Amino acid sequence: MPEVPVPGALPYLTVRRGVEAIEWYSKVFGARVVGEPIVMDDGRVGHAELRLPTGMIYLAEEFPEMGLTAPESGSTSVSLMLSVDDPDAVLVGARDAGATLERWISEGHGHRNATLIDPFGHRWMLVGPADPAVSD
Repeated sequence: MPEVPVPGALPYLTVRRGVEAIEWYSKVFGARVVGEPIVMDDGRVGHAELRLPTGMIYLAEEFPEMGLTAPESGSTSVSLMLSVDDPDAVLVGARDAGATLERWISEGHGHRNATLIDPFGHRWMLVGPADPAVSD
């Protein structure tokens, strides 16, 4: 995988449809659930921990009564960079699982890059090893 700096903060995503989000991140990004998600009395996921191949993310469903809401369509304030071995395969898998492709694969600065919006409104920037057949 390409060298990516160690994050300065642990992402804690707010999503709609928490169980679906956990399943999507597991299927598309290879995340594994750590422990049991905390499910509130009303059925919302209050906390879940997902281990990606490159580190952890947390997620919870929306709690508007606490000011926590998922991104609105077409509005993202944070992008998440995810190092992957094969950005082409991950991008196609994400698209097939309902992601919106924002930017198809491009080569630059020794990496292959792509950007997608997942079905829960979060923007992911994939970065992977450069194609040896392509030079900058």
